[in-house]
Amino acid sequence: MPNSPAPNKPDETQAEAVEQTPVHVDHLIFNGELAAENAWCVSYDVDALPEQRPAFVPLALWQANQDDAELAPLLTSDTELNVELGQQLSSASAIAVDFPAFTDGRGYTIARLLRERYGYSGEVRAVGDVLVDQLEYMRRCGFTAMALRDDQHPEDALRALSFISVRYQPDVEERQALFERRLADNK
Repeated sequence: MPNSPAPNKPDETQAEAVEQTPVHVDHLIFNGELAAENAWCVSYDVDALPEQRPAFVPLALWQANQDDAELAPLLTSDTELNVELGQQLSSASAIAVDFPAFTDGRGYTIARLLRERYGYSGEVRAVGDVLVDQLEYMRRCGFTAMALRDDQHPEDALRALSFISVRYQPDVEERQALFERRLADNK
């Protein structure tokens, strides 16, 4: 089979089809539990609105259609958050942050900035190349929903989220380090 493409590398036609087709992820962890259903689809198409609704769409497309309540922004990992964009995003019912590769950590920063600097209190969903091993860190950065990659098992994800019971460092959920909490308890 010398002419067939490598099994893990789709050819260009397949890649274009994936980018044009809205993605509907079945394995969704929401607030630490397996979601019963996932109504939202994810569209990476920057030129056209998806027929499926509700949908996460690229930021520019969402900005052009903010009056449509069934659309929410999809932020790429290279999105530069500034005060103006932070204020604009505050009106979104939900925000998806794309992880193009599990090794790309910029999405963690986006979530943390949305929560801490811009005060966003709605759903922040991780989409894309989301692995079980990342979930605890995502939650600590402010993600409330994580759409697992198809080959990841939801049962493993739930176990991973309950594995760590004590966190030493502060995060979005717990603002004080463990030693600060212990000092406060001893006073």
